[in-house]
Amino acid sequence: MKKIINFLITTVIVVIAAYIYYYITLPAVNIHSPGFWIFVIAALVIICAVVGFATANIDKSGKRNPGPFFKNKLFLIAISITGIMIGVYIIGSVLSSPIVNAKKYQQLITVTDRNFTEDIKEISYKDIPILDKESASLLGSRKMGSMVEFVSQFEVADNYTQINYQGIPTRVTPLKYGNLVKWFTNRSEGIPAYLRIDMTTQEVSLIKLKQGIKYSEAEHFSRNIYRHLRFNYPSYIFDNINFEIDDDGIPYWICPVKDYTIGLFGGQTISRVVMVNAITGDHADYAINEVPTWVDRVFSAELLISLYDYYGTLKHGYWNSVFGQRDALQTTDGYNYIALDDDVWVYTGVTSVGSDESNVGFILMNQRTAETRYYSISGAEEFSAMSSAEGKVQHLGYRATFPLLLNIGGKPTYFLALKDAAGLVKQYAMVNVEQYQIVAIGDTVNQCEKTYLEQMKTSGFSVDTTKMPKITGVIAKIAEGVVDGNSHYYIMLENNDAIFDVNVVDFLQIIKYNVGDIITFTYSEGAISNNVVGVE
Repeated sequence: MKKIINFLITTVIVVIAAYIYYYITLPAVNIHSPGFWIFVIAALVIICAVVGFATANIDKSGKRNPGPFFKNKLFLIAISITGIMIGVYIIGSVLSSPIVNAKKYQQLITVTDRNFTEDIKEISYKDIPILDKESASLLGSRKMGSMVEFVSQFEVADNYTQINYQGIPTRVTPLKYGNLVKWFTNRSEGIPAYLRIDMTTQEVSLIKLKQGIKYSEAEHFSRNIYRHLRFNYPSYIFDNINFEIDDDGIPYWICPVKDYTIGLFGGQTISRVVMVNAITGDHADYAINEVPTWVDRVFSAELLISLYDYYGTLKHGYWNSVFGQRDALQTTDGYNYIALDDDVWVYTGVTSVGSDESNVGFILMNQRTAETRYYSISGAEEFSAMSSAEGKVQHLGYRATFPLLLNIGGKPTYFLALKDAAGLVKQYAMVNVEQYQIVAIGDTVNQCEKTYLEQMKTSGFSVDTTKMPKITGVIAKIAEGVVDGNSHYYIMLENNDAIFDVNVVDFLQIIKYNVGDIITFTYSEGAISNNVVGVE
């Protein structure tokens, strides 16, 4: 009888401990989840220990007798089950690895070869994202410090998700409660706002909500977004969740669901997406091909890069990727994001395994669909380009951000922001991918592009202007000026407020034109004036 009582007490203690552990760690109830196996094995170990000590040396009469507790049958059953579970976990891990399944891992994604100039159109300076996450965070903190009604109760969360909002590269992040006490005093109303940062203009907007955000990472108990997800989807294995807003500015949590396609724990990809309204907690479950197009981040950059690394290194099997490395390609160490076709794409270079500081090409990977495009363009590796840009401003001590890849004058070009020791963007740089000695620096993006195009011409590059905007009109006003010792004509056309900057050295024929003449310009857009690259 005493043995039964001890067993029941033990069972209750184990169940309570297991529930507390589950409530805190929230493992998915799914055999493909390593967290679930760890949870089960940990529970079995605790059961073994508690059962062993609770029932050890108790005979049928209920008296304790000397002797090892491991002779107890109940303990032996528990320890056997634990051993079997550990064995299955280890064997499952090995059988799910690339060592055994190299071909399956190599085929996790499909890569298509594409043409750079056809896919990457020349874009206006207004569309170039000039902020990275670190700079956006600095601007967000400054904005929050100026909001007196919020700063005493809330802080800025560190999400800063990059999205396309109404066609503009944007970073968004919610606020969070300042501490546990402030959570108690404000939780009934929720988090009142989020930050929206325009990455092209550096404008920071605090978006106040009519109803506060009730479900977030800053919440506790049932309104914590992870607990809310787990109790509604107990078997789903969630990847990193992202904070996004829809086209109407309504905040959502985008929650990708992992799918393991190789063995127990291998071949990770994304098969479904759960979307949670951050204000109401309403949620919807979508298959990957049904996700609304305004959603930008489903596949994390880290997951996409790992999938390409499998594709590039495992072409001739696992052992070739370790030893011979024939035809083995891998991504470079960093990455950035590009806005293309109203989606966010991960950009990174591709280099040979064990190669020097050069790229054999680069890839773009769609964060919503995982579509992967490869561009075979050899040239400088990103960190070489960063060093070249920093060398131009070494007297100022600026540091370059990881570059974006742009089409400037029909040529693949690295675009970098140069930041001071405080993390503030001070200047911009453009570096030619094929010849990273061609480096242009400017205080504005427009000035940087103008200098870069001039450098390419003097270096013998033929600048492709066919994809640049073109305008024809009647000259309404002409003014002359001198910039860096060179004469420039500044021209305005009738019924157009834009100013067109013509370098007389490049287009001497401009001196023949007068007010009232018809003229055609090919130009690149600028903040104050448009840089003319062709006159007809």
